[in-house]
Amino acid sequence: MFPSGESQLPDAGKSAMEPVIKQLQSDENLRLQLKAYASGGQDSTNTARRLSLSRALAVRAFLIDNKIQSTRMDVRALGDRSEGGPADRVDLVVVSP
Repeated sequence: MFPSGESQLPDAGKSAMEPVIKQLQSDENLRLQLKAYASGGQDSTNTARRLSLSRALAVRAFLIDNKIQSTRMDVRALGDRSEGGPADRVDLVVVSP
């Protein structure tokens, strides 16, 4: 979760990723999809997409800092097209080969 309009990864988000980091470190075959969202209306679709991309890249940078290879991650900036749940978030989806 991110505060509305913010792209800096909050400390609570870092803590929430610890189990995923451990799972990825224990199995080198797993991949990760980062699906990023940001709130916005019709007038700000492009702004929401840019903000969601900034959020996904912040999460990706944190994961790289924790020794997860960038080649194991796919980033999807979905802007204001939230698939249920809060709009200001990045979903981490672990994918098996």
